[in-house]
Amino acid sequence: MTKTTSQPVTAVWPGRPYPQGATWDGGGVNFSLYSAHAARVQLCLFDDGGRREIQRIDLSERTEQVWHCYLPEARPGLLYGYRVSGPYQPELGHRFNPYKLLLDPYARDITGALRWSDAHYGYAIGHKREDLSFDRRESARGMPKCRVIDSAFTWGDDRRPNVPWRDTVIYEMHVRGYTKLHPQVPPALRGTYAGLSCPLVINHLRRLGVTTIELLPIHAFVDDRTLIERSRRNYWGYNSLGFFAPEQRYSASEGVGEFKTMIKALHLAGLEVILDVVYNHTAEGNQRGPTLSFRGIDNATYYRLQPEQPRYYVDYTGCGNMLNMLDPHVLRLVMDSLRYWVEEMHVDGFRFDLASALGREAHGFDPSGSFLDIIRQDPVLSQVKLIAEPWDLGEGGYQVGNFPTGWREWNDQYRDTMRAHWKGDGGLIGDFARRLTGSSDIYAHSGRGPSATVNFITAHDGFTLNDLVSYNDKHNEANGEDNRDGTSNNLAWNCGAEGVTDDPAINALREKQKRNLLATLLLSQGVPMLQAGDETGRTQQGNNNTYCQDTELSWLSWTEDETRASLFDFTTRLIALRRAHPTFRRRYFFTGETAAGGTKDIMWLKPDGVEMTPDEWAKDFARCLGVYLAGNALSETDSLARPLNDRSFLMLFNAHHDAIAFKLPEIGGPADWHLQFDTAIDNGASVASSAPAGVEYPLQGRSLVLLEQADLPA
Repeated sequence: MTKTTSQPVTAVWPGRPYPQGATWDGGGVNFSLYSAHAARVQLCLFDDGGRREIQRIDLSERTEQVWHCYLPEARPGLLYGYRVSGPYQPELGHRFNPYKLLLDPYARDITGALRWSDAHYGYAIGHKREDLSFDRRESARGMPKCRVIDSAFTWGDDRRPNVPWRDTVIYEMHVRGYTKLHPQVPPALRGTYAGLSCPLVINHLRRLGVTTIELLPIHAFVDDRTLIERSRRNYWGYNSLGFFAPEQRYSASEGVGEFKTMIKALHLAGLEVILDVVYNHTAEGNQRGPTLSFRGIDNATYYRLQPEQPRYYVDYTGCGNMLNMLDPHVLRLVMDSLRYWVEEMHVDGFRFDLASALGREAHGFDPSGSFLDIIRQDPVLSQVKLIAEPWDLGEGGYQVGNFPTGWREWNDQYRDTMRAHWKGDGGLIGDFARRLTGSSDIYAHSGRGPSATVNFITAHDGFTLNDLVSYNDKHNEANGEDNRDGTSNNLAWNCGAEGVTDDPAINALREKQKRNLLATLLLSQGVPMLQAGDETGRTQQGNNNTYCQDTELSWLSWTEDETRASLFDFTTRLIALRRAHPTFRRRYFFTGETAAGGTKDIMWLKPDGVEMTPDEWAKDFARCLGVYLAGNALSETDSLARPLNDRSFLMLFNAHHDAIAFKLPEIGGPADWHLQFDTAIDNGASVASSAPAGVEYPLQGRSLVLLEQADLPA
């Protein structure tokens, strides 16, 4: 990257109000900052190390509340920040303080660590009036700095893979944690964007068969002061401060180009990249939080304040504040950020943290609110993958099923039902069947299909798959919060012992339960999401809230053994089955109506091979059922408008602890059933590869079986 001369500039031109941020045009740099209530804006320039402020420039030009200037002598690599003056009246919502260096909300690159001190707060900590006081200590020495970039990059023929939703298999991962312990990634690249670009890592992802990488937050974020004081980090990254800048701690070269190179390499392998984004709040917290950017630029504009007491913040996020999505300038900031990541950084979509908060209008969540409407009509953003975490922490925040068309949603009802069913809870087969078939009860009313649901058993927030079947209770002592953090409602079952055990029967049951859960997830209708490491049995030792654990507790282990390899192979086989058979990834919901060949598109069966009656769905003791999926009843066509047909399948589920003889049905004719897998055995070697209709299959306790119907006699 081009270095600056660390000398003051001599020429300052008026510049332009747009684009906002610092924009290098090949001849100089345009600076632009929005603030509706500021009285004075100063651009602060720093030496190459960011330690010494070498110049302050008043932005005397102001166009419709946008302050701007142009520096013809400035070059990429220049470090800068802002100081903004105006009223300090917290009781009226204004918190200007020119002693605090502020990050540009549109900064494309942010360098340097935040070195916490009391000077980062706009008020005098310990003052008897708390945040109503005014602090005059300088914060610049401990602040990160914005850096001007040259956005030029050779993309070549890079293009989005554009994986259809019905074919999508999401893989949720953490940039640092995924390769930090990878023995074949060069040490200097482990835990970085460059590490994810390594051919060995990409080959592993391709071998697994996933289509879409979902990265935990990579927007520039900060570590909370309380975490630093406890020698911990904000590992997950849900503490954003720069919505345009990739987090530098994941960069081996501290360059935006490294992120772009990663995207290009993953695209070349046919893999999409989705970003987990946090636009619902920022790292500045509540009224007692620091002044780092938005608060000092224009608190009353950027944040949603309590109307009757604007000293305080509206908080539906649990993080102290909310961005004010009711203000058109804040809405523009978010939209500009999203477009930047699609158009300039080439990402393929977004998963929105606490998305209900973004859809809140003045009187609550509105599926036709400003943010959701603008996304829907935007020619760029409406064409990428959009996933909502459809809840927040405020009243009326749980909105699963209520996002508009074009959106997919994390489905926690799927997670909870599948966990509870496989641990043996009764009275769930009705909910189990609805979740298995795409949750039409939740999504059909809006005109969406099965791909509206993003199904998951585990995610970053909670137990890993291994821990879900190894612990009844959370064990978060390492977090230093007396095990009070993290949810206690895990719907987990340790299979007979808490944590690690040498009991071979318990360990065998745990492996079977993992296979049951993975098979259910990957063969359900909808979009499956797999948490990175679950395919090899990753453990966090019972910690279900590793948000502050930038340690081996969170990092993936790449140690190989027979058990891990077996689970990986089973997972790859499941993904390959899903990819090969459109029966498991339908575009439309099942109807239960008779299709070609005189059979229904779906049939639910009792262990005697007879179709279930309505009364039998409500039986509390029922934990075993079968489902027939007719491959000739897809009612769909391929890209050339040719009718899609597939094999027909029979799935048998037994969440009871005892074996149950399940009579294989004769549907459409006396065809044999070919075994695809049985989770009760590793390879199916001890079970006949096929069986005729009418015989009883020995369905073992706590197991799942998939059978494929042979061609029917002509």
